[in-house]
Amino acid sequence: MIRRATRRSRLPTKYDRSLYLLLLPYLLGTTLLVLVPIGYTIALSFASYDALSPPIWTGLDNFRMLAADPLFLTAIRNSLFFMGLTIPLRLVITLLLALLLNRWRRGVGFYRAAVYLPTIIPSVAYALTWLWILNPFYGPLNLVLGTFGIPPVAWFADSSTALPALAFTALFQIGEGFVVLLAGLREIPDEYYAAAAIDGASRLAMFRYLTVPLAAPWLLLLTIRDIIMTAQSTFAPTLIMTQGGPYYATLLMPLLIYKTAFDRFRFGEAAAMTLIVLVGVALLILAAYLLLGGWGYEDEV
Repeated sequence: MIRRATRRSRLPTKYDRSLYLLLLPYLLGTTLLVLVPIGYTIALSFASYDALSPPIWTGLDNFRMLAADPLFLTAIRNSLFFMGLTIPLRLVITLLLALLLNRWRRGVGFYRAAVYLPTIIPSVAYALTWLWILNPFYGPLNLVLGTFGIPPVAWFADSSTALPALAFTALFQIGEGFVVLLAGLREIPDEYYAAAAIDGASRLAMFRYLTVPLAAPWLLLLTIRDIIMTAQSTFAPTLIMTQGGPYYATLLMPLLIYKTAFDRFRFGEAAAMTLIVLVGVALLILAAYLLLGGWGYEDEV
């Protein structure tokens, strides 16, 4: 009797079938929009293809050419610098704002909305706004700096300031991470802080030994998300604001992939670049997971 009951319990119920049916459109969408393009990109990265003639299998030739291409190496270096500069800063800013606006007080709703607002602005409009703000002649930022006696800065015209300026513009679209951390901080029981206060712990000690460890799962989630988003969301800003210049100072991988594919019609090389970016992002995610000690903690049942 026990064996029969076990076998029957393993059969999918009507509720299980309804869940699979609800999940089916998302599985089809993921297959058609994600898995199939990834498979096609992997296959195309080992071929020579110009969209005019059939693909020709070339093996590892695309990767050999990329290893000797100075523009590709420049784009890799710029992309790693951009990610290394923006991801930690975005994470710190998001955490500090979440801590500041976590408790309810008068006007906190307005400030939360202000933090989230830049995230919903379309990328093209956002890039054009910053192109106006950082204009070296009539941009508001240089006008403000001029009131303090600071000479105007050619933000996107100087190779030494172009990439940091581009990274600076990426520090304000943190609304999604801000909401995630607000929800994560709500999950930390107030009793922990009350017990720490009774023991004489300072606010800095509470932040270091309570907030950061207990918020580690959300911090890791935001780190992984920023790695993925930063690897692909820089296309519109670089295309609109800098075109990869000056002197390739802001040439990042998404823009180089676009120019290689649609300006030079070298789709095989562009696919090889995309595959390298995909593998690099996976390695960075693994490194972040190991450096942050996994998901932080697990609930025991």
